[in-house]
Amino acid sequence: MGNIGYPSRELYAVGDRPSNFYMLGSMGLASSIGLGLALALPDRRVVAIDGDGSVLMNLGSLVTIADQEPENYLLVILDNGCYGSTGSQPTCTARKADLARIAEGAGVTEVRLAASPEELRAGLTGRGVLVVKVEAGNAEVAVIPLSPEEIIERFMGISAPL
Repeated sequence: MGNIGYPSRELYAVGDRPSNFYMLGSMGLASSIGLGLALALPDRRVVAIDGDGSVLMNLGSLVTIADQEPENYLLVILDNGCYGSTGSQPTCTARKADLARIAEGAGVTEVRLAASPEELRAGLTGRGVLVVKVEAGNAEVAVIPLSPEEIIERFMGISAPL
């Protein structure tokens, strides 16, 4: 699942499939929705892709992720130090905030930091939280050509418990 704005648009552009859930609203909730999916579908691997700005809006989700600790859930935080979907205003991670340390402080037992393609590949095999340091900037990708209703219908068709 992808966070609102450019992360979802980029996810759609690199590989649309019915199992991708594209957030079109609710900034700050991708981590919580991903956790809910992981708990509801314990036999499915759930990867939520979120941005640093969005996670900063809902730091409490890290405490809940730590408390529930699902084996099938990975929260990938793309930390570019800015709110990329709203004009690239700097986030606190551009200065002092360290999301990997915040996740550890919240009690998440598996926290990794990726600053290279090799670290990213290795980190994607785990669970918990993976903070990926990236350069600010958005790919030039089209708006997702699906309505919210189409997104949810496709997703619900594949996410129902087997």
